Amino acid sequence: MLMLRNPALIAPLVAWATAQVLKFVVDYIIHRRPDFTRLVNPGGMPSSHSSLVSSMSVMVGRISGWGSPIFAVASVLSLIVLYDAAGIRRAAGRQARIINRIVDDLYRKHRVPEERLRELLGHTPLEVLAGVGLGAAVAFGWPLG
Repeated sequence: MLMLRNPALIAPLVAWATAQVLKFVVDYIIHRRPDFTRLVNPGGMPSSHSSLVSSMSVMVGRISGWGSPIFAVASVLSLIVLYDAAGIRRAAGRQARIINRIVDDLYRKHRVPEERLRELLGHTPLEVLAGVGLGAAVAFGWPLG
């Protein structure tokens, strides 16, 4: 398959998978128990979204040139994803935490059924920065040919 030889596709997928595995390891170190959902769920250290898009942008820059229009498009897309990961999705996670507290309180009073929202949706700026660093490292280390 030709797609499997495309470094602008493969390197970002490797960066994403590496970030997901690192989330599992970091979570295991912190909580001392394996949580296999960390391999697929969003949120946590490092940001896999950030790793994916930063690796993509770096690979496009390396292949097509840092001044190319396609590098500009990849960079703008990456900035949108980074902003979303650290801003909008993080705010949604905070809102979910507050709503879950309200649901817990109402549930204890037997007024509503308990249904919890996912709280770990977004990333701290440090998690995003770590994801960018990981993605860039994978991309700069990836062979082009």
